[in-house]
Amino acid sequence: MKNLKMILEFDGSRYKGWQKQEDNDLTVQGKIEGVLTKMVGEPVQVLGCERTDVGVHAENYLANFHTNCDLSIEAMLDYLYENLPEDIAVKSIVEASERFHAAYNIKSKTYVYKINNNEFRNVFNRKYVYHTEMKLNLEEMRIASEVLVGTHDFQGFATVTPNTKSTTKTINYINIIEKNGMIEIEVNADEFLWNMVRIIMASLLDIGEGKLKVADIETLLTEKTESKYSLMAKTKGLSLRNVEY
Repeated sequence: MKNLKMILEFDGSRYKGWQKQEDNDLTVQGKIEGVLTKMVGEPVQVLGCERTDVGVHAENYLANFHTNCDLSIEAMLDYLYENLPEDIAVKSIVEASERFHAAYNIKSKTYVYKINNNEFRNVFNRKYVYHTEMKLNLEEMRIASEVLVGTHDFQGFATVTPNTKSTTKTINYINIIEKNGMIEIEVNADEFLWNMVRIIMASLLDIGEGKLKVADIETLLTEKTESKYSLMAKTKGLSLRNVEY
């Protein structure tokens, strides 16, 4: 039996996230499994690198599946291109080791949040970019992001559940890049807690709009209980950019 690793991209606008759900089939995992099952003629379970929230996109999402199918890689890619919805695309397939699992042994994940900080929204990217016409203070946002970089207890920037083993994570870098009013906030970490990315992005936006100060970020970071600050950035601006093993 072969273990095949896929890199795919998807527009999450109309999906209920990656994870398959019993009560609906409008998930990315569900769509891919359905097409693969028809292609190989046997039940297929697709293992993903990350659960994503409703509406979150992915530029390079890693997944794997096992199959006895003897189709060539080229034939599989052609079949998937023709039969998957237009908002999901498999970019590559390679044979992986028997033990490879997309969710295991991940060194880091990178998310990017895209913001249109011009006066008017762009009708062509409105599903993938958060728009705010209030001029953001990028200097303050960068100072706040430097506070977040490193190994910290991110309990104040997450939704903590009884299954959470540890709230200590390491953010390797946060890059904030602006060009012609379009802003990208790129964050790379060893692992993210539930809602951690969206709460970080919301807090940086509030810094940029003057609703929070850098000292507030420091306070959130040192609190030892789940924060009362529960604002989360809208998912349409968020994409999983890369996963490193």
